[in-house]
Amino acid sequence: MTPQNPAIDTKSIITAIDNLRALCQTEVQAAWRYSLLDLTANQVFQEDISKWDGASTNDKGHIAWESGRRILWLAQKITVPECLVPSYSLQGKSLRLALVWWAEDVQVYVNGKLVAAGDLFDFSPRILLSEAVTGGDDFIVALRLVSPLHDSGALMRSHLVFESGTADDPGFVASEIAVVKQYLETFAPDRLSVLAEAVNEFYHGDTLDTERGYLKVSGDFKSKTIYLLGHAHLDMAWLWQVEETWRAAQNTFESVLKLQQDFADLVFCHSTPALYAWVEENRPDLFAQIQSQVKAGKWEVLGGFWVEPDLNLISGESIVRQLLYGQRYTQEKFGKISPIVWVPDTFGFCWTLPQFMVSAGIEYFVTQKLRWNDTTKFQKGAFLWRSPDGSEIFSYMSGLIGEGIDPEKMAAYSCEWETQTGIKDALWLPGVGDHGGGPTRDMLEIAQRWQKSQVFPNLEFTTAENYLRHINSALSTQHSALSTWNDELYLEFHRGCYTTHADQKRFNRKCEILLYEAEIFAAWANIHCGVKYPKAELETAWKKLLFNQFHDILPGSSITEVYTDALPEWQEVERVGTEILHKSLHEIALQAPLPTPPHKDAKPIFVFNSLNWSRTEVVCVDLPESFSFACVYSSDGIIPSQSNSSKLLFLAENIPSLGYSIFWLCPSTSKNTITSEPQTFSLENEYLRVVVNENSGDLDSIYDLVNQKEILNGAGNQLQSWKDSGQYWDGWNIDPNYAQHPLPATQLKFVEWLDKGIIQSRLRVVRTLGNSEFCQDYILDKGSRYLKIATQVNWQERHVLVKAAFSISIESDFATYEIPCGAIQRTTKPQTPEEKAKWEVPALKWADLTTSNSYGVSLLNDCKYGYDATPNQLRLTLLRGSEWPDSEADKGMHEFTYAVYPHAGSWEEAQTVQKGYELNAPLQVIIRDDVTSDLTSTQDSLSFLNLESENLILMAFKQAEDSDAWILRCYECNGKETQIQLHSDLGVILEEAPVDLLERPLHNTESSIKPWKINTYKVRFSK
Repeated sequence: MTPQNPAIDTKSIITAIDNLRALCQTEVQAAWRYSLLDLTANQVFQEDISKWDGASTNDKGHIAWESGRRILWLAQKITVPECLVPSYSLQGKSLRLALVWWAEDVQVYVNGKLVAAGDLFDFSPRILLSEAVTGGDDFIVALRLVSPLHDSGALMRSHLVFESGTADDPGFVASEIAVVKQYLETFAPDRLSVLAEAVNEFYHGDTLDTERGYLKVSGDFKSKTIYLLGHAHLDMAWLWQVEETWRAAQNTFESVLKLQQDFADLVFCHSTPALYAWVEENRPDLFAQIQSQVKAGKWEVLGGFWVEPDLNLISGESIVRQLLYGQRYTQEKFGKISPIVWVPDTFGFCWTLPQFMVSAGIEYFVTQKLRWNDTTKFQKGAFLWRSPDGSEIFSYMSGLIGEGIDPEKMAAYSCEWETQTGIKDALWLPGVGDHGGGPTRDMLEIAQRWQKSQVFPNLEFTTAENYLRHINSALSTQHSALSTWNDELYLEFHRGCYTTHADQKRFNRKCEILLYEAEIFAAWANIHCGVKYPKAELETAWKKLLFNQFHDILPGSSITEVYTDALPEWQEVERVGTEILHKSLHEIALQAPLPTPPHKDAKPIFVFNSLNWSRTEVVCVDLPESFSFACVYSSDGIIPSQSNSSKLLFLAENIPSLGYSIFWLCPSTSKNTITSEPQTFSLENEYLRVVVNENSGDLDSIYDLVNQKEILNGAGNQLQSWKDSGQYWDGWNIDPNYAQHPLPATQLKFVEWLDKGIIQSRLRVVRTLGNSEFCQDYILDKGSRYLKIATQVNWQERHVLVKAAFSISIESDFATYEIPCGAIQRTTKPQTPEEKAKWEVPALKWADLTTSNSYGVSLLNDCKYGYDATPNQLRLTLLRGSEWPDSEADKGMHEFTYAVYPHAGSWEEAQTVQKGYELNAPLQVIIRDDVTSDLTSTQDSLSFLNLESENLILMAFKQAEDSDAWILRCYECNGKETQIQLHSDLGVILEEAPVDLLERPLHNTESSIKPWKINTYKVRFSK
């Protein structure tokens, strides 16, 4: 008779499963004895371990010991009984010891022989003790465990598993019943009573019926397929250095190749072209074997990006280069570009990413990271992801990585997947990961066994590409409309990664700008001056930059040694980029025709603009030693300047798009500066009046003189700090409750004037926060519409979060933030759980609050990435003080600048995008020592390139990868259709063809550039 309560059915099934496992599995966790001495294995096996103290377990059943790479030996003697339950003999069964640990390094010895090793990631092996046991067999097992540096170690579980390898093995039967139960609970809960009855008939008391009646209940489970794809996630650096990554890669790849000899159906995938390039150079023998397996269809190279980068913090052009170099390498070495971007571990994904991927030959986007969300569950398994320009890509949220062959987990995932998508066929990614490893022999043997199960879905190895094409086709056949995700993929976790290790963020931003400028001016020097274009040097520098954008380097989530290694790589990028840039600028200046100098001792000053619009900004000139005092001339005569020590400031007006203007530095008999110190702490130019509070150092007022509007309704640039602790993933995560733990306000040490002249006012404020000191210069330049805050910090705090807060007199329902080649609105009045989870968000160079009646305030930065906003407040996150995995993270000196930009109109009308670029890419100044020239000119300015559109941003001007043509790339920045009209004072620019991001021709005849679109062209100069 069918029970009325389904819970009774479930309970009886679970009881049967537990009883079946009791026939062949037993815990041995309580039998371990321990030693804290640093013994050798020989010493351990020479000792009488029965005299060691018994290990105790905590309330979780774990054997735990102290952090700090402390050594713990555990040992026990295992004697095989005749049976665990009287009715079931263990004679002839295989015996495995199943372990789960949390330890940095583990060695497993059986009878004195090392039989296995593992770490934090290879943490759950099954150790074969015997192929066929006899009652009374003895095994001495010893474990040498080393606790993690950052966390207590633990042996979490240890149990014995006796297996017959036959279909009626009680452990196998128990798992089959658990699998059937899982599918029925999901798809046919009304049939659980039938299963309970069948299980009761099959197993009653301690007797197993040979007729497995539960098989008849399984329905159409065998019509489903779980596809398998061997996988080994390998971080380029994390809790180990890059050098260790190379060793782990070799071990992983050699292991897979060896297993493929014994398991012919094993298909393995691995990403990261940068890793393959290292193997090619250092292990050509291993690389040749991989190429052979790729050709045979047994090894899938998931190229896509050069490395798996952070995709919140890098620029649009960096995303392009990740794809360009990654796809070109994959094409060259393996015969095809990758149709898949495979980023299982990256910490969130910018909204504009689909456009980049589609334009680089990518058809599918794959991650699993949003399964880590701390607030909401991401509900989509397969969907179309649409970027602001309208590009769409088939996107797939895979199962977890780093898993084994666990039929019950696989069944649960298969049910979830089918429920989400309606597709019966799921993909499972077996293989140890993070530190490499890949599939193990035990995993593959378990898979072979379950391929024979009469209830479990079919198991079949495949490639990611074949699987994705299969499910795409299945959805089309079912006429199932894929839902569209028209937003960023925000990870509700790891929000501290926008800020941790600020040095990496600064290096990244500075190097991105530097390589942009180096390429542009190297191209100019080649086209106009005949200087060789340094293509190889630039590519090498780019690849170093791209490598350090890896998702555990740039986010700040690696150990100290990783950053020790990264420093010289960053410095080399800076050295190469600076050398190319300066050489190019000097060559251009040297060969430029000069107007007639205004004075016999005058020296020509070239002011270069690397951005594609005209600029007016204050520049600083280092005075030659021969000049006691100096003045500056333009073509219209002497212009105002301001001297300070050995430097001279002047306003460089109307510097042309991607061009230069020539000024003249002339000796003077007087110093152009104001020497008397003002009595009030107020800065003013033609656009803004700023008042600094003499007691706190905060801003009391920022008054817009043009629009006659006060933009502050409270303190501005208030340094707010909170206790930020208690998070296990310390370097990654900001405490969600940090706002409940405010720290005391900063203490003002002093305020002093550094300059107050006709060109620039500069007021210094020095404040302390705990043991740290903030030195901030408020800078207001002539002609500038924004207030700069140049900052130096000696940061010594631990577990402290500090933000610069601006209380603003306007109110807005949304804040807008810059993302790679675009912008995104996020609400300031969150209502849904998803909106509330975005309490700390990433942005590139700016964030903005604008009212409905079109007045706004932008907060610009030159190397910061974390923001938060309320309707009338913008805050920029400056620093954190995490201790794991790097105890030294962020200690020491920091330099950065941010700026407050009040504006009439929307951020688009106010050209906030351009202001952000201007803060990050200052005008470059070159002084020529000679005034002689073979060519003379009446012009004192020249534009190398003009796009003739105010809402186009140049991303790159570089030599093509496969020819001597030039590649021009730009994007539309305001969401409005526009036209591009190329112009140069150096000659005619011939547009050959539009190309994609891989520089392949496009059949695109559209003359306009659509909103938010990235357009790339192959061009030539004709003099």
